[in-house]
Amino acid sequence: MEQTITAEHVNVFYGDKQAIHDVSMTIPARQITAFIGPSGCGKSTFLRCLNRMNDLILGCKVAGRVTIGGEDIYASGQDVVLLRARVGMVFQKPNPFPKSIYDNVAYGLRIHHLTKDKAELDGRVESALRRAALWEDVKDRLTAPGTSLSGGQQQRLCIARAIATSPEVILMDEPCSALDPIATGKIEALMDELKEQFTLIIVTHSMQQARRVSSQTAFFHLGRLVEMGETKELFNAPALQQTKDYITGRYG
Repeated sequence: MEQTITAEHVNVFYGDKQAIHDVSMTIPARQITAFIGPSGCGKSTFLRCLNRMNDLILGCKVAGRVTIGGEDIYASGQDVVLLRARVGMVFQKPNPFPKSIYDNVAYGLRIHHLTKDKAELDGRVESALRRAALWEDVKDRLTAPGTSLSGGQQQRLCIARAIATSPEVILMDEPCSALDPIATGKIEALMDELKEQFTLIIVTHSMQQARRVSSQTAFFHLGRLVEMGETKELFNAPALQQTKDYITGRYG
């Protein structure tokens, strides 16, 4: 099933402060959608609504409806642990667990009991590392700590960890901001391959990156969704002056 994501009238509050104001959007399946906007505009907060990571923040309240493949992820009785296996996440700074390369990738498969024996687990770990373009680099040192890898390799390890459980959606919160241009290029090439199989949503502070990798772009400002559309169109002929001002560098 194509896992289209729909958000309807989403509002997010941190205590009395409203961080997201009435955001509605449809995110197409098996494409890359980019969220852009100045720092503090709400793009990462909205991203965290899509796998209920905001639930972990004390005093944070989310109102509205979010569906993945037609299923309301905020419905009562929703298993949040299973939801986060379906919606993987890659963070800004590579955050491998203090475990071996192998155990980093096997972690989600073990906690969700997704493999029946060691041979199947080995196969799933290798498959995830291959899909993250990391297998050739690490196949001879799977017992080495994940933290022994370079920054770019650590981020690919985190992507391997996210895709090992076969999620439907992968959220990426500024996944290249801590990386050099060569590592960034590798992650972007990997994202292009992953969209064949997964729905990808990337928060990026780099408009060049949004242009390079995404087919849809959403522009946020002050907690509101200002404009969303095909990336090419949004950058070349934005519908709103506010979008034009941001992408031409007049503010931000």
